[in-house]
Amino acid sequence: MPHVVTDNCQRCRFTDCVTHCPVQCFHADDERVYIDPEVCIDCSACVPICPVQAIYDSLDLPDAYAHELVINAQRSHLLPVISAHLPPLPTAESRRAELGL
Repeated sequence: MPHVVTDNCQRCRFTDCVTHCPVQCFHADDERVYIDPEVCIDCSACVPICPVQAIYDSLDLPDAYAHELVINAQRSHLLPVISAHLPPLPTAESRRAELGL
């Protein structure tokens, strides 16, 4: 099963995860990143790298984030692939503090 980016990524868009992905399954907009479930190979390389704990294996996804499966699938097909590290959003550090991380 693929991995899923949750809304913990919202207002952060740390892209450390992108540089560890061997298959370029990440897509981004102005607010966050998404994983294309059709490209993700479930390697888990992105999970420990995320500084806001926004990425889950879909099998371990808490019920509160179940809607993120659909959001990632839909948004990833509308947005360009990102394969290089991007600067975090200006709100990234305050968002990480808000999340208690």
